Amino acid sequence: MPRRPSYRLPKIPEMTIRRLSVYTRCLLQLEEDGVKTVSSQELADRFTLNSAQVRKDLAYFGEFGVRGIGYYVSGLKAELQRILGLDREWAVALVGFGNLGSALFHYRGFGRQGFRIAAIFDDDPAKVGREVDSTPVFPSRDLGREVKARGIQIAIVAVPAEAAQAVTDQLVAAGIRAVLNFAPARLKTPKDVRLKNVDLSIELETLSFYLAKGAR
Repeated sequence: MPRRPSYRLPKIPEMTIRRLSVYTRCLLQLEEDGVKTVSSQELADRFTLNSAQVRKDLAYFGEFGVRGIGYYVSGLKAELQRILGLDREWAVALVGFGNLGSALFHYRGFGRQGFRIAAIFDDDPAKVGREVDSTPVFPSRDLGREVKARGIQIAIVAVPAEAAQAVTDQLVAAGIRAVLNFAPARLKTPKDVRLKNVDLSIELETLSFYLAKGAR
């Protein structure tokens, strides 16, 4: 029997995936404004996007436009949410409940996009053993047990730099598959665990570079 040819999906550039999130937010705004259909050019004009880039990015995932009409706003939004995994709720572990961790917990944007912080972990005895807006705060030593019990796959790390790698190792051992790291440390994870670093100091230093450059 002849073998069936195998096909590989093209590798999706990470910047394309990031832009899908932008497009989704734009479509949400259009939907709230009562707009039913939109062309790539209208989308670009309204939100300062590049119409050719919009079409190229969407083409990785299929044909969404209708000739003579453009895109149905609600339909395209639903498709992009499905592609991004936003058509379900994701339980998230938050490790570190200091000033930054507390601010991240109270950021409402996570909940609107389907990310629910299901458990908080901290080493401060004054914080553990209670609930914050119905979310339990556990001691860090219980991290592995609680992450497994709650089926959590995503974690946010907001601990001091010196503790970040050990915490990440615990998370990986517990089955976490994706880590969003806010600690100012370069972490190592296995290849099958996605890691994203958000270093606020670096972002500010980038801004200060352009300001200093303009002052010269």
